[in-house]
Amino acid sequence: MSTFIIDVPMPSMGATVSELTIINLVVAAGAKVTKGQKLAELESDKSAFDFESPADGTILEVKGSRGDVKSSGQTLFRMETTDQSLQHLAIATAKHDAEATAPAPTTAKTLVWTPRALKLAQEAGLDPATATAIEATGPGGRVSGDDVTKYLASRK
Repeated sequence: MSTFIIDVPMPSMGATVSELTIINLVVAAGAKVTKGQKLAELESDKSAFDFESPADGTILEVKGSRGDVKSSGQTLFRMETTDQSLQHLAIATAKHDAEATAPAPTTAKTLVWTPRALKLAQEAGLDPATATAIEATGPGGRVSGDDVTKYLASRK
């Protein structure tokens, strides 16, 4: 099974909580982890909780330290995994791009969309397959809902 690299984002804790504080990091770069293993302790203004690994893999990078306040969706860990259910979090890397045997010829960039961004684009009459002028600033280079909103506002 081939491996790929993902950016594991800070969790979303609902509409009213947009920032979380890193209380403790349990793993460091290079650690082999299993799905469900505790990676960090996080705290919102309402509660503290354990943050668990979304998959088996290897932690390549920790993007934060104890006491840091990070927004929901910001990358907390970069990890290598084989879990295909997390392919939507994959990032492009030179190593993994070079392993591709026959890249499909394309003239337009391919964007990865968050579910909210897809919904907003479709409601606005945009075809996500051909709407390549949108700047993707979301986690892992994905098109976020805010990106779609900004793009639509710029067309008025």
